[in-house]
Amino acid sequence: NRGASTVASASAFAPMASNSGRTSVAMEAENSRREAMAQFGAAAAMFLPVAANAAAGESPRFSIFGVIGDGSSYSEGAAYGSDQSTKVYSPYSVYGDDKEKALYNPDNSDYAARKKAVLGETKVRLSKLEAYIARKEWFNVKDELTRYMYETRGAVRGLSKTVQQKEKAEEFFQAMEATYTAATLRKQEACSAAAAASIAKLDAFTASL
Repeated sequence: NRGASTVASASAFAPMASNSGRTSVAMEAENSRREAMAQFGAAAAMFLPVAANAAAGESPRFSIFGVIGDGSSYSEGAAYGSDQSTKVYSPYSVYGDDKEKALYNPDNSDYAARKKAVLGETKVRLSKLEAYIARKEWFNVKDELTRYMYETRGAVRGLSKTVQQKEKAEEFFQAMEATYTAATLRKQEACSAAAAASIAKLDAFTASL
């Protein structure tokens, strides 16, 4: 009995078997499972554009880099623009190589039309000033002169070509600045006169175009 007790006491202090080997195997199995799921997800993602481009009664179309499959269908990063209907800017671009549309042309009538539309909106905003001045809402006057007038200045300067137009543009700018200054100083009569002059100067500039 004494020998058995000695063996039992000694075994109580003996180190227990490590579970590290079992844990390592479990971690490897988990990593393998995750890698398999990731590969499956990547493979499934390749077919998502096919579903997006499919139409009723039409067989699915697909393109792999514009080389394999239907080159007229969408693909991600088609080779050298092979799935584009026109020449592309570069082999790695999906944008066209049409310099007429891509580059800025100051003589383009669309730019002038946009700037003239800005002048029309400017007059609408300037027409609101008189009511603000009558109610002594100086913050509204100043806000109206700063909220949109950045666009106004760009449009006026962009449309000013001749010396006469540039002179009229400068007169308009000075009238606007006088309006803002009078509003800051809360001078009602001066502000009203300057606001009316701003509209008149804008009309004169527009008529010179």
